[in-house]
Amino acid sequence: MEHGELAAELIERMDRDQRARTEVVDGTAGDDGWARVSAVDTENTAWFMAVLDRHGWPRRSKVGPAASDAAWLLAQHADLDPDFQRRCLVLLEQAVRDCEAQPSHLAYLTDRILTAEGTPQLYGTQFWYGPNGDGPIQPLPIEDPERLDERRRSVGLGAFADSVPPK
Repeated sequence: MEHGELAAELIERMDRDQRARTEVVDGTAGDDGWARVSAVDTENTAWFMAVLDRHGWPRRSKVGPAASDAAWLLAQHADLDPDFQRRCLVLLEQAVRDCEAQPSHLAYLTDRILTAEGTPQLYGTQFWYGPNGDGPIQPLPIEDPERLDERRRSVGLGAFADSVPPK
């Protein structure tokens, strides 16, 4: 697969991911909306796993910024395969060190993995609606909240107070 073809496929898969999620949020997905999101995530994860096996992490200099963003989103939404997400984290860490991926993407994926493992997040990027899913939106537990904004600044994220979604 050429880098241009890979970039186009990454962006198409990101668009499919976002369409499925948007339909759930705006109420047009019907009763099986989350099942469709899960199916898209499963398909994207299998495809992306094969891409990583063949090409490694899609670097910004090879696929462009939009496709690099799409690669991160596919990893971020690979929640059904935590081992794969951890593999992505290692590859993304190297890409960030090489200035080939955004540090903020690394922060989001780090928090996603930590919270899935039941560990407090570091950057305050992950939120939920409480145990029943119907409460006010709130951050999942955060490690060392006193130094949160310092950690966020180190990866190019703004102040935590400015990132909290409206209730």
